[in-house]
Amino acid sequence: MSKHTMILGACAIALGLSQPGLAQETTSDTVVATVNGEEITIGHMIVLREGLPEQYQALQDDVLFDGILEQLVQQTVLSQKADSPGPVVELRLENERRSLLAGTAMKAMLDEALTEDALQAAYDEKFAEAEPTKEFNASHILVETEDEAKALVTELEGGADFAEVAKEKSTGPSGPNGGELGWFGIGMMVKEFEDVVVGLEPGTISAPVQTQFGWHVIRLNETRMQDAPPLAEVREELAAEVQQSIIEETLTKLTDEAEIVRPDMASIDRAAIRNLDLVLQ
Repeated sequence: MSKHTMILGACAIALGLSQPGLAQETTSDTVVATVNGEEITIGHMIVLREGLPEQYQALQDDVLFDGILEQLVQQTVLSQKADSPGPVVELRLENERRSLLAGTAMKAMLDEALTEDALQAAYDEKFAEAEPTKEFNASHILVETEDEAKALVTELEGGADFAEVAKEKSTGPSGPNGGELGWFGIGMMVKEFEDVVVGLEPGTISAPVQTQFGWHVIRLNETRMQDAPPLAEVREELAAEVQQSIIEETLTKLTDEAEIVRPDMASIDRAAIRNLDLVLQ
């Protein structure tokens, strides 16, 4: 074999060993550090990363990797210095384990039950037979006294621009926006305000109206009939309601089926939960 052939063969072997396919496979058990014999694995790092705030999740992989590993190394050397966890730490660990397992079980139940069919059923139950509702678009000017409100009515009836007067004189947060409140339905405003709005014709101005916030002069801009919202628009709201229903039903079922023994509470001092010394004894 020639010298050139031997060199090319060696290069081919070296290149082959450097290919990704021949590299050691990374698993959750891959050890990234050993601290006084205690192993830190990729799995430990993955779980720690999952719990980090969003701004840390966005870091580059190499920066995130080094930061997480350093944190785990530091935590490990500190934990090894602890002579004994002590009763408080042991009880906290039990609570943390209980909480993590409960959260894992509930997530699995929600993932299984929170389906498109479940959301559609919740939507149909809530909106399928809903009648179109009337909505109102109004503006108002808020002042402190009835006399101020009466003066505003006179000014507006004399031809003053409602939006300009609101910007100049309204003490409410909508004043800088010309008093505009946007669209709202029944039940979204205080009753005194709502009652007057419902009785107005579009384009008309109310007499002074008193509420807990002060005195109002209201103009009804327009009305509309609003159909039930599409599923996509209320998806998050419905998902939260379905989740809450699943959680309540699940907890009720599991607690009913469980063997739960509670001692006579009359013999237990409920103020004891504030006494850390009981744990430290």
